[in-house]
Amino acid sequence: MIRHSRNLIKLQSVRYTSTKGKKNSATENLRLGYLSDAQNAYMDRVIRVDQAGELGANFIYNGQYLALSHKRPDLKPILKHMWEQEIHHHNTFNNLQVERRVRPSLLTPLWKVGAMGLGIATGLMGKEAAMACTEAVETVIGGHYNQQLRVLTNQFHVDTVNEETGENTPTVPEEIKDMQKLVSQFRDEELEHLDTAVEHDAHGARPYWLLTEAIKLTCRGAIWTAERV
Repeated sequence: MIRHSRNLIKLQSVRYTSTKGKKNSATENLRLGYLSDAQNAYMDRVIRVDQAGELGANFIYNGQYLALSHKRPDLKPILKHMWEQEIHHHNTFNNLQVERRVRPSLLTPLWKVGAMGLGIATGLMGKEAAMACTEAVETVIGGHYNQQLRVLTNQFHVDTVNEETGENTPTVPEEIKDMQKLVSQFRDEELEHLDTAVEHDAHGARPYWLLTEAIKLTCRGAIWTAERV
Protein backbone atom coordinates (compact mmCIF):
# COMPACT_ATOMS: atom_id res chain seq x y z
CA MET A 1 0.00 0.00 0.00
CA ILE A 2 2.83 2.42 0.80
CA ARG A 3 4.62 1.54 -2.43
CA HIS A 4 1.43 2.20 -4.42
CA SER A 5 0.97 5.60 -2.78
CA ARG A 6 4.52 6.66 -3.57
CA ASN A 7 4.10 5.65 -7.20
CA LEU A 8 0.92 7.67 -7.41
CA ILE A 9 2.66 10.76 -6.06
CA LYS A 10 5.47 10.28 -8.57
CA LEU A 11 3.01 10.01 -11.45
CA GLN A 12 1.21 13.14 -10.34
CA SER A 13 4.45 15.10 -10.17
CA VAL A 14 5.16 14.59 -13.89
CA ARG A 15 1.58 14.70 -15.04
CA TYR A 16 1.97 17.87 -17.07
CA THR A 17 5.46 17.16 -18.42
CA SER A 18 6.12 18.68 -21.81
CA THR A 19 6.14 15.98 -24.49
CA LYS A 20 7.19 15.90 -28.11
CA GLY A 21 6.51 13.67 -31.10
CA LYS A 22 9.24 12.02 -33.11
CA LYS A 23 12.72 13.32 -32.39
CA ASN A 24 14.65 15.20 -35.03
CA SER A 25 17.99 16.95 -35.18
CA ALA A 26 16.48 20.16 -33.78
CA THR A 27 14.95 18.55 -30.70
CA GLU A 28 16.84 15.36 -29.86
CA ASN A 29 19.46 17.24 -27.78
CA LEU A 30 16.90 19.19 -25.77
CA ARG A 31 16.24 18.31 -22.14
CA LEU A 32 12.69 19.36 -21.45
CA GLY A 33 11.79 20.80 -18.06
CA TYR A 34 8.98 19.89 -15.69
CA LEU A 35 6.28 22.01 -14.20
CA SER A 36 6.80 22.92 -10.57
CA ASP A 37 4.63 21.56 -7.77
CA ALA A 38 2.88 24.94 -7.59
CA GLN A 39 2.14 24.89 -11.33
CA ASN A 40 0.80 21.34 -11.11
CA ALA A 41 -1.37 22.34 -8.14
CA TYR A 42 -2.76 25.27 -10.13
CA MET A 43 -3.58 22.98 -13.05
CA ASP A 44 -5.45 20.70 -10.65
CA ARG A 45 -7.47 23.67 -9.43
CA VAL A 46 -8.22 24.79 -12.99
CA ILE A 47 -9.60 21.40 -13.96
CA ARG A 48 -11.51 20.95 -10.70
CA VAL A 49 -13.22 24.35 -10.70
CA ASP A 50 -13.91 24.39 -14.44
CA GLN A 51 -15.48 20.94 -14.29
CA ALA A 52 -17.67 22.08 -11.41
CA GLY A 53 -18.56 25.30 -13.21
CA GLU A 54 -19.51 23.58 -16.44
CA LEU A 55 -21.51 21.02 -14.48
CA GLY A 56 -23.39 23.92 -12.89
CA ALA A 57 -24.01 25.58 -16.27
CA ASN A 58 -25.26 22.26 -17.64
CA PHE A 59 -27.82 21.97 -14.84
CA ILE A 60 -28.86 25.64 -15.08
CA TYR A 61 -29.73 25.28 -18.76
CA ASN A 62 -31.39 21.95 -18.02
CA GLY A 63 -33.65 23.64 -15.48
CA GLN A 64 -34.42 26.59 -17.76
CA TYR A 65 -35.24 24.28 -20.64
CA LEU A 66 -37.64 22.29 -18.46
CA ALA A 67 -39.35 25.46 -17.24
CA LEU A 68 -39.56 27.35 -20.53
CA SER A 69 -39.69 24.85 -23.38
CA HIS A 70 -43.46 24.28 -23.15
CA LYS A 71 -44.71 27.80 -22.49
CA ARG A 72 -42.14 29.47 -24.75
CA PRO A 73 -41.48 27.01 -27.62
CA ASP A 74 -39.82 29.84 -29.58
CA LEU A 75 -36.93 29.70 -27.08
CA LYS A 76 -36.32 25.95 -27.41
CA PRO A 77 -33.69 26.12 -30.19
CA ILE A 78 -31.85 28.96 -28.43
CA LEU A 79 -31.77 27.21 -25.06
CA LYS A 80 -30.95 23.86 -26.65
CA HIS A 81 -27.97 25.32 -28.54
CA MET A 82 -26.48 26.87 -25.40
CA TRP A 83 -27.24 23.79 -23.32
CA GLU A 84 -25.54 21.47 -25.81
CA GLN A 85 -22.40 23.60 -25.74
CA GLU A 86 -22.35 23.41 -21.94
CA ILE A 87 -22.73 19.63 -22.09
CA HIS A 88 -19.69 19.52 -24.38
CA HIS A 89 -17.72 21.76 -21.98
CA HIS A 90 -18.70 19.58 -19.04
CA ASN A 91 -17.79 16.34 -20.80
CA THR A 92 -14.42 17.78 -21.82
CA PHE A 93 -13.47 18.63 -18.24
CA ASN A 94 -14.82 15.29 -17.03
CA ASN A 95 -12.37 13.58 -19.37
CA LEU A 96 -9.51 15.82 -18.21
CA GLN A 97 -10.29 14.92 -14.60
CA VAL A 98 -9.95 11.24 -15.39
CA GLU A 99 -6.83 11.65 -17.55
CA ARG A 100 -5.04 13.83 -14.97
CA ARG A 101 -6.43 12.05 -11.90
CA VAL A 102 -7.81 15.27 -10.46
CA ARG A 103 -10.16 14.98 -7.50
CA PRO A 104 -13.60 16.47 -8.26
CA SER A 105 -15.12 19.05 -5.96
CA LEU A 106 -16.44 17.42 -2.79
CA LEU A 107 -19.54 19.62 -3.08
CA THR A 108 -20.62 18.27 -6.47
CA PRO A 109 -24.08 17.20 -5.20
CA LEU A 110 -24.65 20.74 -3.91
CA TRP A 111 -23.63 22.29 -7.25
CA LYS A 112 -26.12 20.04 -9.04
CA VAL A 113 -29.05 20.87 -6.77
CA GLY A 114 -28.28 24.58 -6.60
CA ALA A 115 -27.79 24.96 -10.35
CA MET A 116 -30.93 23.03 -11.23
CA GLY A 117 -32.90 25.09 -8.72
CA LEU A 118 -31.56 28.35 -10.14
CA GLY A 119 -32.39 27.29 -13.68
CA ILE A 120 -35.93 26.22 -12.85
CA ALA A 121 -36.61 29.26 -10.66
CA THR A 122 -35.47 31.82 -13.23
CA GLY A 123 -37.22 29.88 -15.98
CA LEU A 124 -40.51 30.00 -14.06
CA MET A 125 -40.05 33.74 -13.57
CA GLY A 126 -40.10 34.12 -17.34
CA LYS A 127 -37.94 34.61 -20.38
CA GLU A 128 -36.39 37.87 -19.18
CA ALA A 129 -35.33 36.45 -15.81
CA ALA A 130 -33.87 33.33 -17.44
CA MET A 131 -31.84 35.49 -19.83
CA ALA A 132 -30.75 37.77 -17.01
CA CYS A 133 -29.52 34.67 -15.17
CA THR A 134 -27.54 33.63 -18.25
CA GLU A 135 -26.07 37.11 -18.59
CA ALA A 136 -24.97 37.17 -14.95
CA VAL A 137 -23.49 33.66 -14.97
CA GLU A 138 -21.62 34.12 -18.24
CA THR A 139 -20.27 37.50 -17.17
CA VAL A 140 -18.60 35.86 -14.16
CA ILE A 141 -17.46 32.79 -16.11
CA GLY A 142 -16.00 34.90 -18.90
CA GLY A 143 -13.96 36.88 -16.38
CA HIS A 144 -12.93 33.68 -14.62
CA TYR A 145 -11.64 32.14 -17.85
CA ASN A 146 -9.79 35.36 -18.71
CA GLN A 147 -7.99 35.20 -15.37
CA GLN A 148 -6.99 31.60 -15.98
CA LEU A 149 -5.67 32.51 -19.44
CA ARG A 150 -3.52 35.29 -17.97
CA VAL A 151 -1.93 32.86 -15.50
CA LEU A 152 -1.46 30.09 -18.08
CA THR A 153 0.14 32.56 -20.49
CA ASN A 154 2.46 34.35 -18.06
CA GLN A 155 3.38 31.79 -15.40
CA PHE A 156 3.75 28.43 -17.14
CA HIS A 157 7.11 28.48 -18.85
CA VAL A 158 9.58 25.69 -18.06
CA ASP A 159 13.33 25.55 -18.66
CA THR A 160 14.44 23.69 -21.77
CA VAL A 161 18.19 23.04 -21.94
CA ASN A 162 20.18 22.29 -25.08
CA GLU A 163 22.59 19.63 -23.84
CA GLU A 164 25.16 20.46 -26.52
CA THR A 165 25.33 24.23 -26.02
CA GLY A 166 24.01 24.51 -22.47
CA GLU A 167 21.58 27.17 -23.66
CA ASN A 168 18.51 27.51 -21.47
CA THR A 169 15.28 28.50 -23.26
CA PRO A 170 11.93 29.08 -21.52
CA THR A 171 9.32 26.87 -23.19
CA VAL A 172 5.57 26.45 -22.81
CA PRO A 173 4.72 22.72 -22.56
CA GLU A 174 2.36 21.35 -25.19
CA GLU A 175 -0.20 20.42 -22.52
CA ILE A 176 -0.33 24.03 -21.39
CA LYS A 177 -0.74 25.25 -24.97
CA ASP A 178 -3.63 22.82 -25.38
CA MET A 179 -5.21 24.08 -22.16
CA GLN A 180 -4.83 27.70 -23.28
CA LYS A 181 -6.63 26.92 -26.54
CA LEU A 182 -9.37 25.02 -24.72
CA VAL A 183 -10.02 27.74 -22.14
CA SER A 184 -9.95 30.41 -24.86
CA GLN A 185 -12.49 28.51 -26.96
CA PHE A 186 -14.82 27.87 -24.04
CA ARG A 187 -14.50 31.50 -22.91
CA ASP A 188 -15.58 32.70 -26.35
CA GLU A 189 -18.58 30.37 -26.35
CA GLU A 190 -19.64 31.53 -22.88
CA LEU A 191 -19.45 35.16 -24.02
CA GLU A 192 -21.55 34.21 -27.04
CA HIS A 193 -24.19 33.00 -24.57
CA LEU A 194 -23.95 36.34 -22.78
CA ASP A 195 -24.59 38.22 -26.03
CA THR A 196 -27.51 35.93 -26.82
CA ALA A 197 -29.06 36.64 -23.42
CA VAL A 198 -28.78 40.41 -23.86
CA GLU A 199 -30.29 40.17 -27.35
CA HIS A 200 -33.26 38.28 -25.87
CA ASP A 201 -34.32 40.86 -23.31
CA ALA A 202 -32.16 40.03 -20.29
CA HIS A 203 -32.33 43.69 -19.27
CA GLY A 204 -36.11 43.49 -19.17
CA ALA A 205 -36.04 41.31 -16.06
CA ARG A 206 -37.46 42.80 -12.87
CA PRO A 207 -35.71 43.47 -10.57
CA TYR A 208 -32.80 43.28 -13.04
CA TRP A 209 -30.00 44.73 -10.90
CA LEU A 210 -30.89 42.78 -7.76
CA LEU A 211 -31.33 39.51 -9.66
CA THR A 212 -28.11 39.71 -11.67
CA GLU A 213 -25.94 40.95 -8.81
CA ALA A 214 -27.22 38.20 -6.49
CA ILE A 215 -26.44 35.56 -9.13
CA LYS A 216 -22.97 37.02 -9.80
CA LEU A 217 -22.18 36.98 -6.07
CA THR A 218 -23.34 33.37 -5.82
CA CYS A 219 -21.22 32.33 -8.82
CA ARG A 220 -18.09 34.00 -7.44
CA GLY A 221 -18.59 32.26 -4.11
CA ALA A 222 -19.10 28.91 -5.86
CA ILE A 223 -15.91 29.38 -7.91
CA TRP A 224 -13.86 30.24 -4.83
CA THR A 225 -15.22 27.22 -2.98
CA ALA A 226 -14.93 24.71 -5.83
CA GLU A 227 -11.25 25.58 -6.32
CA ARG A 228 -10.54 24.55 -2.74
CA VAL A 229 -13.15 21.99 -1.65
